[in-house]
Parts: sequence; C-alpha cells; structure tokens
Amino acid sequence: MTVTTCVFDAYGTLFDVAAAAREAAAEPGRAAFAAVWQKLAADWRSKQLQYTWLRAIADAHTDFWTVTQDGLDWALEANGLTDPDLRERLLALYWQLSAYPEVPAMLGALKAAGLNTAILSNGSPDMLQGAVKSAGITDMLDDVLSVESVGVYKPHHSVYALVEKRFSCKPGQVLFVSSNGWDAAAAAGYGFQTAWANRAAEPIDRLPWKPDHILSDLTPIPALAAAS
Repeated sequence: MTVTTCVFDAYGTLFDVAAAAREAAAEPGRAAFAAVWQKLAADWRSKQLQYTWLRAIADAHTDFWTVTQDGLDWALEANGLTDPDLRERLLALYWQLSAYPEVPAMLGALKAAGLNTAILSNGSPDMLQGAVKSAGITDMLDDVLSVESVGVYKPHHSVYALVEKRFSCKPGQVLFVSSNGWDAAAAAGYGFQTAWANRAAEPIDRLPWKPDHILSDLTPIPALAAAS
C-alpha cells in the first residue's frame, strides 16, 4: 500500500536524548558529573521508559514531564549525585534537545514529495513543542501528536490510532519510524509499515511482531516511503 503519511517517535528518534547530559557534562565545574554522564544518561532514559510502561499497566497515567523527572531522580541517586543545581540544569536542557544531524534534510525531502509528516510521542504537548521549536523543524511537520489526548503510553493501540484519526488514512498507508525496537514492533502489529532506527545496533526485541526495516539512521526514510 502506498505511503501517504510518515510518522516519527520523538525522543531518541528525531531528538538526541543524551544531548542534555552531554552538554551539562561539558560545562565548567562539572568534573564529577563528566566522569559518569554517559551512564547517567542511559539510566535516565531506561527509567523514563520503564515508568511509562508501569504506569500504563497499572492504569496510573501521569504526564511525561513527571515521568522524566522521576527517571532523572532515580538516575542521580543511582550515580551518587546530589547537586540540586545539576538536576535543574539537566531538566532545563531536556527542553532544548538537539535533533540528529540528518533530521532536517530528511523531513524536507518528505515534504517536497508531498507526504504528511507528524510526530507521535509519549511526550507531553508542551515538551514536544519546545523540542520542535528548539530543533527548528516546526514548518516540516503537519502535526505533533501526544499520548496525553488518550491518557495512556505507547505501545497501547489507542496511541497508534491517533494517526488514522488525524490524517484519515489506513494503517498500511503509514510509515512509522522509531528508535525503540519495541515501539516499531508494536506499530507493525497495529498495521503500520515500520522502520526501526537502530542507532545502537541492538538485537531485535523478542516480540510477536518485527519492524519491516532496520536502519542505522533516518537518512533512507524518504527512499523507503517512495518505494512503498
């Protein structure tokens, strides 16, 4: 089925979730943090995702900003860091995450081809708008869809259904792209064509579904969409 709509996860897919910790580690006076920033960034992201799954299963939804802060607090304690200023700096930088280098040209090519483009994310609307604006890609997106409109996190099927409702398309007309293997797999199970941006060269998740394409970055997306 011909692709009419390309939809992207946000954090880790379009936006570099390690950027906040990396930038803070490079600032003067943060030698202790610089020694552990990579582990903290990984711990932060891991807990952030785990808390979305646990809240979805327990029917205890809260906004993604709360989950992001909770994940950071766990990561700071796990790494023996107690500096309140560092915590506030990391949270401030999370609102200004940089996009991966290939993102602007990739989105521009999709728009030039006449395709719909959107974000579908666990992020809360204000967080997503901040990241989109900071990355300078506002004009390259037709919409930014948040799980807050359904009150449950991915991979719940009601989240993926937001795309059909917004763009009046069939699942098979959607190319969904995520850096999370489980997200790309669940979207494939929903009926989307899917691509996994496997930047870390991880193994495929053992789930009932698999992504249609596995990429090292987002550069091939316009060609994949055109070939579908």
